[in-house]
Amino acid sequence: MAFIEIVNTDLNIGNKNILKNINFSISEGEMVFLIGRTGSGKTTFINSIFGNLEIEKSDKFNVLNYDLKKITENQIPYLRRKIGFVFQDFKLLNDRSIYDNLEFVLKSTGNNDKKNFNKKIQRVLKLVGINTSLDKFPNQLSGGEQQRVAIARSVLNNPELIIADEPTGNLDPETSLEIIELFQRLNKIGTSMIIATHDYNLILKLKGKVFKCEDGKFFEVKRK
Repeated sequence: MAFIEIVNTDLNIGNKNILKNINFSISEGEMVFLIGRTGSGKTTFINSIFGNLEIEKSDKFNVLNYDLKKITENQIPYLRRKIGFVFQDFKLLNDRSIYDNLEFVLKSTGNNDKKNFNKKIQRVLKLVGINTSLDKFPNQLSGGEQQRVAIARSVLNNPELIIADEPTGNLDPETSLEIIELFQRLNKIGTSMIIATHDYNLILKLKGKVFKCEDGKFFEVKRK
């Protein structure tokens, strides 16, 4: 059964058509890649899955058991709780420690079991390989450490899907490789993933379908 199923869909921003005739699906535990130049529509596609875009022309647009053609404003937060998001520029809160960044997510997503906050935070930090002091602030961390914390944040609520938007864009090659290996581990434990990237070396190192945004079109690219 597809986690996401999109059929014959056009995506528009205002009166401007961004992508036409999208046909896309991802199953449980699958990893897929989205490639394309800056401005080609990758971010628009990601925003549509996250419930940030009104779906006007589509035969089917189902995401994690929600019909995004009919989804209500009240339902969107529940959809987003099922999705972990990893950004290129980390988007950590610079005025809070590592621990407080993660605790903030738990509080803001409706977790009421405060007794287990520490246990959950320790679990995800161990998962991503963070061994530094949790009292450190983001500006005291390397880029790779910041991205690991960002990935830890994305998996705190045990999401069914992780979307990573250019996750290695601000990292050096060696650190990028470490983040790639981390994504592999997360995928092996059953997390479905969509990774948007222009880093072709990343794609070569990982298995999965590749889709491309180009000239308003959205299509699968066959691996050689």
